[in-house]
Amino acid sequence: MNIASFQRFTLVDYPGKIAATVFTVGCNFRCPFCHNPELVINSQFMVSDGGKREKDFFQFLKQRKGKLEAVCITGGEPTLQPDIIKFMKKIKKLGYLVKLDTNGTRPDVVKKVLDENIADYIAMDIKNSPIKYADTAGVAVDLDRIKLSVELIKNSRISYEFRTTVVPGLHTEEDFDKIARWIKGAEKYALQEYREFKILDPKLREKTRGQRIDLEKIKEKIENNFGEMEIRNYL
Repeated sequence: MNIASFQRFTLVDYPGKIAATVFTVGCNFRCPFCHNPELVINSQFMVSDGGKREKDFFQFLKQRKGKLEAVCITGGEPTLQPDIIKFMKKIKKLGYLVKLDTNGTRPDVVKKVLDENIADYIAMDIKNSPIKYADTAGVAVDLDRIKLSVELIKNSRISYEFRTTVVPGLHTEEDFDKIARWIKGAEKYALQEYREFKILDPKLREKTRGQRIDLEKIKEKIENNFGEMEIRNYL
């Protein structure tokens, strides 16, 4: 596994659980609002460390058994890692719950994760309404693969959520009507408030300047489409 780093303690990444979060390197999207740009385009983590970070991570997990309940795997895009399945199995073997964050571009990996019962929770990012997906992701997108991941997750037997970082200037209220029709019936959908600190593309600030979008209004309008809906602001 190409691991950039890991966070030893979090109460927000895995709902209701005391967890650690591990960050993988590399992503096939170029979302301009990404708040982990160093994991997307920076090569500082790409130099092989002989597996030292992974070894340190598992040593940490062994030491924290009985104190931590879960591990969140995020990135970057974790499903790009060739040994992600083996990595998840190793965590499960230690007795931890596992949450996988994904952009949904690898439904083959999502299916394998579900088939082998090695995730307890999956969070998939919904970047925008289908017609605006590529513009928001910053690259050409195979929507059929994205939609397949959505269906696999919706029809799984594990806890899951879909979530969208709401960026004024990139999203409109109408986009969320379309998203609601697309993922209607989902167990959980979250709107994440955009905060303009460290982002992948500083030019995005030209689009967001002076723009505002009412998350409460969106929630009130579409929440009946989901089992649960929430607005997140971690600050």
